[in-house]
Amino acid sequence: MTSVGIPTETKPSERRVALTTAGVHELVAHDVEVRVQAGAGFGAGIDDADYAAAGATIVADAADAWAADIVCKVKEPQAAEFGYLRDDLTLFTFLHLAAYPAVAEALVSAGTTAIAYETVERSGRLPLLAPMSEVAGRISVQAGATHLEDSRGGRGVLLGGVPGVTPAHVVVVGAGHVGWNAARMAAGMGARVTILDLSVDRLRELDELLFGRMTTITSSREAVGDAVAEADLVIGAVLVPGAKAPHVITEEHIRSMQRGAVVVDVAIDQGGCVETSRETSHREPTFVLHDVVHYAVGNMPGAVPRTSTFALTNATTPYLVDLAAHGLDVAVRRRPELGGGINIRDGSVTHPVVAGALA
Repeated sequence: MTSVGIPTETKPSERRVALTTAGVHELVAHDVEVRVQAGAGFGAGIDDADYAAAGATIVADAADAWAADIVCKVKEPQAAEFGYLRDDLTLFTFLHLAAYPAVAEALVSAGTTAIAYETVERSGRLPLLAPMSEVAGRISVQAGATHLEDSRGGRGVLLGGVPGVTPAHVVVVGAGHVGWNAARMAAGMGARVTILDLSVDRLRELDELLFGRMTTITSSREAVGDAVAEADLVIGAVLVPGAKAPHVITEEHIRSMQRGAVVVDVAIDQGGCVETSRETSHREPTFVLHDVVHYAVGNMPGAVPRTSTFALTNATTPYLVDLAAHGLDVAVRRRPELGGGINIRDGSVTHPVVAGALA
């Protein structure tokens, strides 16, 4: 019988969990043993008793969960977890190896087969990354609005303004899932919104969806610089699947921003698309550089663990069931896009874009 382990997440302030009780039911129905570490679901509002009632075995510690054939997580293994990696283990989680080369090195050294949610691609879309991109895009505006407050070091600007007072100007760089959700949230809060992207077709599509509620601009270094210089809040939402994010917002751009303006780098998991960013945490989410507040939390959706857990597992569970019930090779035949998720196998980095980023 194949076993699936669900360990408690150990990244700071990460309270999501990789499987819900619905997922346990599905796996058990396919004759898969599910081992859930005690307390793994508490942050998402799922008790051990709920998991047990669904058919899972509650195990006392991380080692018992990691001893399973397949380990399903939310975030990349932390340094304290490297000792659990082994050559007969399949790991299914967000990896973002371009930003975390030490994790890649540990996985290669252990011979672990590592499948990354963020490089599973189907018809040009990223079905396992999309739910968290939606959450992160919306959180980016909430976080940005909060840190525009004077008490947080911001300009003291209310995002939506009030009658007779100009609302904040929100600039979104990148019009993918993150950017669209950020722009939609900002417009809904009454902000003046500008969104930039290289694809005119994508901008045209968004203009039709939010006609009259935001300005669309074809992205270039000059266009980004002009927009950022007058922004109150900038959302960096540029992503290249598997690769390090390009620095589309440069230090020169940051220097041009108004004192107390806020920049949120949603791409920080992939190294960041803002040149001046460094990864922060939910406990210490910001730092100030060139008088600009930088928010660059590496696991932004972890701020809303219940919403994020259910959104993520709705997408990942069908793939996990196929992996556990049929094995990796058959699962890839059944779902070819899963092959793109394989980042490391047999002691080598197998995904070409990830390999290039790590070279």
